[in-house]
Amino acid sequence: MGQKVGIEVSIAAADAVGLCDVDVVAAYPITPQTHVVEHLAELCASGHLDAEFVPVESEHSAMSVCCGSAAAGARTFTATSAQGLALMAEIVYIASSMRLPMVMFLANRALSAPLSIWNDHSDTMMVRDCGWVQVFCQNGQEVYDSIFHAFKVSEDKRVSLPVMINVDGFALTHVIEPIEFWTKEMVKQYLPPFQPIHTLHPDKVVTMGAFGMPEIYTEAKKALDVALWNSGPVVVEAWNEMAKLTGRQYLPVEKYRTEEAETLILAMGSICETASLAVDEMRESGRKIGMINLRLWRPLPTEELIKALAGARDVIVLDRALTPGGANSPLTSEIRTLMYAEPNRPNIYCMVAGLGGRDVTPNDIKVMVDTALADKHTGHYIYGVRG
Repeated sequence: MGQKVGIEVSIAAADAVGLCDVDVVAAYPITPQTHVVEHLAELCASGHLDAEFVPVESEHSAMSVCCGSAAAGARTFTATSAQGLALMAEIVYIASSMRLPMVMFLANRALSAPLSIWNDHSDTMMVRDCGWVQVFCQNGQEVYDSIFHAFKVSEDKRVSLPVMINVDGFALTHVIEPIEFWTKEMVKQYLPPFQPIHTLHPDKVVTMGAFGMPEIYTEAKKALDVALWNSGPVVVEAWNEMAKLTGRQYLPVEKYRTEEAETLILAMGSICETASLAVDEMRESGRKIGMINLRLWRPLPTEELIKALAGARDVIVLDRALTPGGANSPLTSEIRTLMYAEPNRPNIYCMVAGLGGRDVTPNDIKVMVDTALADKHTGHYIYGVRG
């Protein structure tokens, strides 16, 4: 096994990218992802990483560079956050539709206005339907491991899609955690050299991203939908291979103390570890409660979710994003839709919390559970509103 080091999660993630021997890093700074690309710039400048570091003029340009480099057959990485993702969103959709392998580290941050540099999931929910494989991380070790996993999945010829790693801004990006580093030998064993399916080359001219008439657009989107659904087994296969190498088993849907649970908390990201503390406290007081950590957001692991929620009387979804004017917020909408046709489906409640980085404690989660079960709101409930 590799060495365990106390290190800032963003720096560890950048070191993981370096171990993947990337060819191109396209970067534009935005809080709270800047430490990732700053460290990659240092690695390139010092000669520790032989990669083309492209300091672009905007996030739109960053994703455009990524599309060009991936199309040319280069292993490609970028990182962004919030308004940066909003600016590059036009090209984010292009990357997946053109089936371009690449990895993006998304430091999840609230969208303006008002201006906030702190964490929630409103930025990633903005591009929920962009066609990328999307995973959420709950701690620093998972962030580090996810870099290797993302490149392996993205570049697999059965997938050939971009992968987005969701990392809660500040709550994970800027904290120091003990992380077990991989050795170069481990990376070589796990991550094969990138062999793209189709590449741009002057000796063999091809067209990518051409104009799509109405007669072919629907078929192109159908092909993307099928490809994204088909990536699910490859995502799990790559996690299983990682477990054999590191001893750490990641699952698309992770259960915590769900045995005989009547009530389940369902969430994504770092709040899951906070929720597990609340579950422990409630279990000690005799309450039958458990937690579901949804790690794989796209493609949605529908069968695993249905099995995990089966038998529960109530499911309380902790949403980190708000859908103004909508019936439910994003994660709750998915869960309610998924479970609608299930016999004996549980009651599903939407608790929106932690917007703009507001702290959510284990006690807050216990209060949310009590509020949901007592009030039984059919829409979303925004927890912690003052005044």
